[in-house]
Amino acid sequence: MAKRALKEKRGASPFLILLVTLLIVTLAAGGYLAWLIWGTTAFARDRAVEEITQLRTAWDGPMPPELIQEDPEAPPIVGEPRMHQANWLLRIPAFGAEWPIIAGVEETDLNRGVGWYPGSARPGQLGNFALAGNCLTEGEPFRRLLELRQGDEVVVETRSATFTYEIVSAPAELTVDATDSWVLDPVPGHTDVIPHQALITLTTCEDLFPTQDRAVGFGALTATEKKTS
Repeated sequence: MAKRALKEKRGASPFLILLVTLLIVTLAAGGYLAWLIWGTTAFARDRAVEEITQLRTAWDGPMPPELIQEDPEAPPIVGEPRMHQANWLLRIPAFGAEWPIIAGVEETDLNRGVGWYPGSARPGQLGNFALAGNCLTEGEPFRRLLELRQGDEVVVETRSATFTYEIVSAPAELTVDATDSWVLDPVPGHTDVIPHQALITLTTCEDLFPTQDRAVGFGALTATEKKTS
């Protein structure tokens, strides 16, 4: 009887406790990973829809006086963007998706849509209109960016006009380090050259896990459609 009582007091073995602990940690890690991949993406997409709706509602009113032009042949005016706010819309027909373009590339900006690099050109302007987007989690707007091919279209809509760019260098063809800022130059790779063309640059992480590799695609403006109201 004494031996039996002694065994009962010993409780669970250390090996069993270790197994249970490992199981709990594995389930917690799996749940967190699932939230990062699917949970944050679903949440970010819902938030992006709200941003797009609010932007279009704001655009339904009369054209602001500062954007009105008497000369129909003059290039459309794109107003100064509001930092960390949704200013424009991005559509990639090959993916059938639409995203708000947020002025800024901080983490909080990229978690709401596609980010615009401050200091780069505005949509349709001469120079380099540079964008960044997540390829995984937080809406992952650029999840399929590496599928873009030369000749695919990228459409950017503003209050005053819609600009259509054509991919001239596919994102899958160029990988750079995260510190390679030359891709954001007005003429990428040519710091001292004055731009004479309206370009777009699309950047995202190349891998599905954190690395310094960035996939970069370039496009050129091919069409501009001005809005009259």
